[in-house]
Amino acid sequence: MNPSYLAVEIRRLFRSLRFLIFVVAFPVLMFLLQANVFTKASDPDHAAIVAVVMVNMMAFGLFAAATTNGARLAIERASGWQRQLRLTPLSGASYLGGKAVSGLLVGLPALVLVPLVAIFVEHVHLGGGDWVRIIAGLWLGTIPLVLLGLLLGQLATPESLQPISMIVMLGMGFLGGLWIPIESMPSWMHDVAQLLPTYWLIGLVRPAVTNELLASFPAAVAVLAGWTIVLGVFVIRRYRKDSARV
Repeated sequence: MNPSYLAVEIRRLFRSLRFLIFVVAFPVLMFLLQANVFTKASDPDHAAIVAVVMVNMMAFGLFAAATTNGARLAIERASGWQRQLRLTPLSGASYLGGKAVSGLLVGLPALVLVPLVAIFVEHVHLGGGDWVRIIAGLWLGTIPLVLLGLLLGQLATPESLQPISMIVMLGMGFLGGLWIPIESMPSWMHDVAQLLPTYWLIGLVRPAVTNELLASFPAAVAVLAGWTIVLGVFVIRRYRKDSARV
């Protein structure tokens, strides 16, 4: 992986207005809104509900960063830039690796800003170990979502990618439990949720904020690892297929 190429990728994303809105501002605003819609300060379980909402919006911010990062692939494919890069010493592994790492790094603003607002505005208090589990678990658990963003970028055109990524992001967020409490879902929606990586992502860190578990830690890790392998294979195969056309 080329550090200079990675730095260029990250700077390009931070210059994007869409990125700043969906990855930086939107998760914070939605956290403040939902923290005051789903619970009241007088409720006995107010603190736990606010903490769950915080986790959900951190996960959504990471997901938004992953899909926005993947959008660059569609633009580069359409403009011929990806074809030009294949003619340079930059290897395919370095190219895809740089894209994947940048997808993880650009999610850090949501991973930091949402909990800061939760601490100073909504007075969320957790132990040091709980914060480590939430931040590290969400960040590393986002790897399959980053790969999903890259796959969408390799399959879609720049014109079609935005509606497709919005449908995928909002659909998986809604059905996967990021937008509405999973406990309030009807049974059929709960069954659908378990098919999505977003469900297992929040299930990975949920024990840090509530006793109401979605899944065991080993199960969440195993499912997310499975998604990572499958999506990683599809990303590599699609890239090689495009490379064969050069």
